[in-house]
Amino acid sequence: MNGVQREILLAFWKVHILHHAAKGPLVGQWMMHELRDHGYEVSPGTLYPILNRMESRGWLRCEVDPKAGPRARRDYFLTKKGREVLRLLRTQIKELYREVVLGEKGKEARR
Repeated sequence: MNGVQREILLAFWKVHILHHAAKGPLVGQWMMHELRDHGYEVSPGTLYPILNRMESRGWLRCEVDPKAGPRARRDYFLTKKGREVLRLLRTQIKELYREVVLGEKGKEARR
């Protein structure tokens, strides 16, 4: 996969993660399988740093059972800030879809 394609796919993956976290807590291993079901090949070495960045930005909150050890399951929850980001992205995705896929002019595309 070339660098440009990977950079764009990273954004798609983040939208997927926010979307599924809005439905309830998610686990990295499950998210990896979900992304693969959509045709994205995502390794743990790619996914977990994305989840960590999203957590550090305040979009996700991670809970780990402290008694379960270093390889304990991590549950990721959407935060209030993450919900705001997802709401903004949904609006922008709708406009982008109308312009790019349907060929309609977006509000920002009019010149």
